[in-house]
Amino acid sequence: MDSIIERRSIRKYKAQEISKEQITKLIEAAIKAPSAKNRQPWKYLIYSDKAKKQLLDVMEHGLDEESEAHALLPKSAGGLADAYNTLRIMREAPVLIIVINTNGKSPFEDIEPDERIAEICDTLSLGASIENMLLKATEIGLGTLWIANTCFAYNDLIEYIGEEGQLVGAVSVGYADEKPCERPRHDISDVMVWR
Repeated sequence: MDSIIERRSIRKYKAQEISKEQITKLIEAAIKAPSAKNRQPWKYLIYSDKAKKQLLDVMEHGLDEESEAHALLPKSAGGLADAYNTLRIMREAPVLIIVINTNGKSPFEDIEPDERIAEICDTLSLGASIENMLLKATEIGLGTLWIANTCFAYNDLIEYIGEEGQLVGAVSVGYADEKPCERPRHDISDVMVWR
């Protein structure tokens, strides 16, 4: 429970380097997560230094295009300012982990109901895997931010990444340079219903 209680979303990072051994521990924890039908639909791409800068330049280009045309997510245009702020955070973090659903397809293409159910199950599996990663990071003294704002630059990023599957999001990793307070949570009596 300690890691669950202590985990925070970190948006400010120290310039301190993260070792490959530390990142390996995060991925080892991630792949221990349960997955629907044991499909294990995950792939983790680790970016740092120059490779991270190039990836985030691609993301910035995608955000700029979306800001001008609102072609991908026109009803979510209000979230673009936050996406640019997330990009700033991603640039500051020493390591960025891109999360791919190896069974998934682009969220911008139609799929059959059976495929949609499988995609939902895989997304749940990936959520469990990412949470394992975040909790392990907390346990070993690292800060993380679970990122979904990659959606605004989805096509640019997935083309640049060059992997089959669906871009689910990213996790920034580094030593925290802030100590956020615990965010408010719903009271358990508001969310737990006995039947």
